[in-house]
Amino acid sequence: MKISNTDIIISAAWKDQWPEDKTPEFAFAGRSNVGKSSLINMLTNRTKLARTASRPGKTRIINFYDIDGKIKFVDLPGYGFARVSKAEKNKWSKMIETYLSEREILLQVLLLVDLRHQPTSDDIMMFDWIKEMGFNGIVIATKADKVKKSVLPKNINRIKKTLNMTEDDFLLPISSTKKIGKYKFWDMINQLLEVNGFEQRFERQ
Repeated sequence: MKISNTDIIISAAWKDQWPEDKTPEFAFAGRSNVGKSSLINMLTNRTKLARTASRPGKTRIINFYDIDGKIKFVDLPGYGFARVSKAEKNKWSKMIETYLSEREILLQVLLLVDLRHQPTSDDIMMFDWIKEMGFNGIVIATKADKVKKSVLPKNINRIKKTLNMTEDDFLLPISSTKKIGKYKFWDMINQLLEVNGFEQRFERQ
């Protein structure tokens, strides 16, 4: 069955606003301009489920999206946006840290990086933190359509080397515009649900 019902549940700034149901969650982390909202829209066959903005740093809260009542996608505030005040950055950091460390139903954290560029120090820090918290090292390399096939292996290897990824980690090139990697993404979600004992499954979208 194709995904038929998707909606935003809540935009939460505080822990007491998190949804109380036990639907498994997949969190999307990454820099402000890496394309988290566009990816969520592409994966769910929607154009305006997650709000996209021309100005980076606009997502300043945690957005919870229901996916057919089976799972939730969680869009975390983007990091690394220079024009935001230090106080605001600290607020976002605390918000993300609290969610990632205390959310029991959080199944995996997916780190989004731009396939065109070398990961930043913030990306490295986030990836290390994700691994230290016991999550799989899953990297979604966005904007694959903007990278020539001839340099794709080089860029992938650069990301893996910079993040110090191991053979047990997983990197998936993806494009929200061309829908590159969409099938593989949903295959990955199904596999993660299965190995964690959940019965939910999704057809390739």
